[in-house]
Amino acid sequence: MIQKPAIPDPGTTAGLHDDGLDIGALLPDTLAAWRPLLVEAIGFFLEHLPAPRLDAIVAEQFALDGEASPAARAAGLLAHCPTLHKLGQVVARQPALHPELRRQLQALESMPPSVDMDALLRQIRARLGPRSALRLADSALAEGSVAVVLPCSWRQDGRVHEGVLKVLKPGIAGHLAEELAILPALATFLEHRAAALGLPAIDYRSHLASASRLLQQEIRLDREQANMRAASALLDADGAVFVPALLPWCTPEITAMARVEGPKLADAALRPGQGRRLGHALVAALLGRPFWSAADDALFHGDLHGGNLLLAPDGRIAALDWSLTASLSKPHREALVAIALAALALDEARVVAGLAALGLRDARGAAITARVGAALDALVRSGRPPGFDWLLRLLDELALQGAAGFGAQLAVLRKSWLSLSGVLHDLGAGAQADLPLIDVGLQRFMSEWPARLVAAPDSRAFATHVSTADLIHTAVHAWPASLRYWTRLFARA
Repeated sequence: MIQKPAIPDPGTTAGLHDDGLDIGALLPDTLAAWRPLLVEAIGFFLEHLPAPRLDAIVAEQFALDGEASPAARAAGLLAHCPTLHKLGQVVARQPALHPELRRQLQALESMPPSVDMDALLRQIRARLGPRSALRLADSALAEGSVAVVLPCSWRQDGRVHEGVLKVLKPGIAGHLAEELAILPALATFLEHRAAALGLPAIDYRSHLASASRLLQQEIRLDREQANMRAASALLDADGAVFVPALLPWCTPEITAMARVEGPKLADAALRPGQGRRLGHALVAALLGRPFWSAADDALFHGDLHGGNLLLAPDGRIAALDWSLTASLSKPHREALVAIALAALALDEARVVAGLAALGLRDARGAAITARVGAALDALVRSGRPPGFDWLLRLLDELALQGAAGFGAQLAVLRKSWLSLSGVLHDLGAGAQADLPLIDVGLQRFMSEWPARLVAAPDSRAFATHVSTADLIHTAVHAWPASLRYWTRLFARA
């Protein structure tokens, strides 16, 4: 006899955290205290979906094999809602998760198509017009959280050329609107339940409002095309990572681009050492190039999960899906570098000052200072210099403590690094992920010396975001930094 799976009933979160559907497992053990709140939040979210959509989710859970694992059921649930689908993609490759859950969530990166093909083809032909020279395939290649990828071809100069169309799934705009309408009430629910569970007071309303704006970008394919042009110009001279070329058939609802044949990077059969080299190339191109730039604003890919990185036949990496990006201002990049230099000197006060420049409110509070001190102690114990991972972990810890003010763009960058770090782990490049970022910075630093000779000592108008005065200050304080190192090491021994 097949046992019915545990599923959430309307009005309750029962079933989301038992043996039938372990949603709490989406958070690693380090965040175990937050699991009850996550379970209740997803239960609240599901209960407020329109009845037909909730009925479809319940029906699919019952239709699954009675022996289906909790991980498979969780992934199936997330796939039904673009907002939850995105959550699954972000955490899919985090090594702290159970291997079976990671495997199931990775299927969300690029799923077999399930859309109504007749409706999809009608939608495409209505946008392209009856005289379009494109020939559309009868079946899609893959499906993501909001879009479907469909092969296409055309004849030019006596040859057949191949491309793909990224097309919004029929009805997805309506589904997303329904889900985003729930978020204000969800924020109120989270505020009350977090207080009852004794969790830190986080500005859920602001965070969910930012998430809503970012998710709306997912269906703005015209914006994605503008991002692709900008990213292509940035990566034009890079031989390892590229953006597929756009084709003339783009519309606000369709991104037409050259087809990239090849597997997902993290799933490709690679030669020994190739994974580490490709991982370093990814960090250098998609993080190093924009970060170490003198531009007023730097464009970062905001959705670097495994399904958006393909290994092309020529050995290069294609970075897909530029609908979600982060634009980090130069003052914010200067603040991040200032924090890293202060951490290198183990200078707690300067780290706090850098966090304030980054936007942190109430930066001088005792709780903030204590958290910064603990992070510096951890840095000393690690025996490693401060890197991007350490810095973003500090921001995470501050956010979980209730700190506010960092802004949505930094949150997108953090999300992208979380996804990318999982891919780097699978490639065997995770332990040294900071090295290519530092390497690009050092190259920029060496090229700046002629300009530094004639610049004002306090000028930060450089791609490395530090003034000559900053460098002198760091050098002069090397001895106090050494003293602080030994003091912290022995004080916590």
